[in-house]
Amino acid sequence: MKSTIPRISRRHVVQGLGAALLPLPYAFAQAADYPAKPIELVVPASAGGGTDALARGFAEVIKKYLPQPMVVNDKPGASGVIGMTDVLNARPDGYKVGMIIAELVILPHLGLAKFTYEGFAPVARLNGDPSAITVRADAPWNTIEEFLAAAKAKPGTVTMGNSGNGSIWHLAAVGLEDKVGVKFNHVPFQGAAPGVVALLGGQIDAVAVSPGEVATHVQAGKMKMLAVMADQRVPAFDKVPTLKERGIDLSIGTWRGLALPKGTPPEVVNVLREATRKAAQDPALRETLDKLILGFAYLDAPEFGQAMARDHAYFKQLVAKVGIKP
Repeated sequence: MKSTIPRISRRHVVQGLGAALLPLPYAFAQAADYPAKPIELVVPASAGGGTDALARGFAEVIKKYLPQPMVVNDKPGASGVIGMTDVLNARPDGYKVGMIIAELVILPHLGLAKFTYEGFAPVARLNGDPSAITVRADAPWNTIEEFLAAAKAKPGTVTMGNSGNGSIWHLAAVGLEDKVGVKFNHVPFQGAAPGVVALLGGQIDAVAVSPGEVATHVQAGKMKMLAVMADQRVPAFDKVPTLKERGIDLSIGTWRGLALPKGTPPEVVNVLREATRKAAQDPALRETLDKLILGFAYLDAPEFGQAMARDHAYFKQLVAKVGIKP
């Protein structure tokens, strides 16, 4: 009896192998079909903080320039490692985008992340903000000098909240310690927002987070901002001095941007780059940033990648200098 199973020729085998080995752009939908479904925007921070607020404002604006919406998904924890790892491990098809943060170029130097910025395909940087030293309105300190004098008088007793061990705000406070010879009691939280809530509740003495993350409470008279770690004053708080004005040469801040897993097809990356560029030029995004007291600092993918490389090198030497321990 003759077999009814069809014979598989060598030509068919070769064709099958060839299809399996096609470049990635062919393995996924072509850019013309992207996006064909909603895009998940992973935020590696808590809801209510500056990173979350920026992501939601951006998602609202970019929907004008994409056929599918971006859906924000907060995944806080481990100073951003949990959320950024989720993006890094995602299928590189453009349907999971990360809101990456400055901790990306800090945590590897502390042994707290097994990845670096090189594991991501940058899309664009959107924002940049300095650290601000902020206390409760009823705190006994009205100037940065009074605050630092208290910290010097009783080393390790003034509690300073941050957005996680090894976070940019932790590093900002440690950098201040190094510059002026004080010692804080660092208290980590899963993002800036929980730290700000703890300050409101009197559980800690101060926070070193961005102006935008405390703006509502400062404007309501519940907190007071003593100084910002910037080269120039923040327009929304133009009465608050910079550390440099007070003789402390220190400028440290965060940035936030978009990135995809490395290996995402260039055509897909470019779709998001173009849509992000249009969103960045949209007055609605500027208005959102102004309301949130967040600084606009757009960079396209190549320039963003170069900026991350510079920051990676800078924080490597800074971490080594001040001896920060995880």
